[in-house]
Amino acid sequence: MDSMYFTEEHEAFRTSFKYFLQKEVVPHIEKWEKTGTIERFIWKKFGEMGYFGLQTPEAYGGLGLDLFYTVIFLEEMQKINSGGFAAAMWAHEYLAMTHLNTEASEEIKQKYLVPSVAGEMIGCLCITEPFGGSDVAGMRSTAIKKGDNYVLNGSKTFITNGVYSDYLIVAAKTDASEKYKGISLFIVDRDTPGVSATKLDKLGWKASDTGEIAFDNVVIPAENLLGEEGKGFPYIMQHFASERLIMGVNAHARAEFALAYTMEYMRERQAFGKTLDSFQALRHKIAEMASKIDMCKEYNYSITKRLDQGQYVVKEASMTKLLSTKMADEVIYDALQLLGGYGYMEEYPLARLMRDSRLGPIGGGTSEILKEIIAKIVIDHKEYKPAT
Repeated sequence: MDSMYFTEEHEAFRTSFKYFLQKEVVPHIEKWEKTGTIERFIWKKFGEMGYFGLQTPEAYGGLGLDLFYTVIFLEEMQKINSGGFAAAMWAHEYLAMTHLNTEASEEIKQKYLVPSVAGEMIGCLCITEPFGGSDVAGMRSTAIKKGDNYVLNGSKTFITNGVYSDYLIVAAKTDASEKYKGISLFIVDRDTPGVSATKLDKLGWKASDTGEIAFDNVVIPAENLLGEEGKGFPYIMQHFASERLIMGVNAHARAEFALAYTMEYMRERQAFGKTLDSFQALRHKIAEMASKIDMCKEYNYSITKRLDQGQYVVKEASMTKLLSTKMADEVIYDALQLLGGYGYMEEYPLARLMRDSRLGPIGGGTSEILKEIIAKIVIDHKEYKPAT
């Protein structure tokens, strides 16, 4: 591994986490892929090992580590071939918990963040709506202030951990007359009256519970507001940069897994008296795939370093999600082709990997939306700034 980014401590963490996954997670993956339910015990084991507190301050039970530990966490989970399991874990830690880390009050941190780090509570982030998609500012859910409470109405969809989580971070309009300045964030307990969820059937990510959630006159205490009222949109945009980097890292990691598996297969498989890796046409295809992966991986590491130093990387994170997820789809498609008929069989990993990978250009902002964001930055010189 490149020592410019990873220390011996990082590599020791990688080794131990890889061992943990093989021992505690891999034996259960096939069952979770079939049931669509990740059993609660594994969340607690992640918490016991400190894996849910990599970036959380020590005051709340976390480890307060640099972002390259997160990169390792993401990379190794992509290599056990369950995009759904990986998504459930990182959506809890890097979508729901990120808002608790940065916007929650001390009381909310003690009530929700501390048990989240311990794996005793599971969170989800509810932004996307059935009629909104990537148009965050166009959301229709409302949270109307009534005395010491807010009353939440609306619906969300495509929510990872949306069915089995214990709490929900929900974005809603507190001022319907404002497009960008009228959105606020709240934390809502799963068992609050008026909250209901329906599990969605997906092409991939089978192990994770993706839900459509309805809010029917849900009463939320005013103290469950995260940060300041009306600042939900900049909070969301600020964290989208890290989410898109996460999607980029996931992409290069799953492509790397696909390439490694394919190369091993080609070393063993023979045709016309030779192993597949000795045919020039196939060797050159591998060279092209490896080059694409390395280009994206190096860019993702450089963005990680900048983000870890406190730089605002909206442009770079948007670019890497756009190109890395496209690259992963292309590499995995080619990898499946190189396995021939076996690539199409469910007992080999490429079929699931291809289905799981296809969500990359959609989740966390579609490629079409990202292109417009990038165009605004490079053509219109628009500046995106962190929430203040």
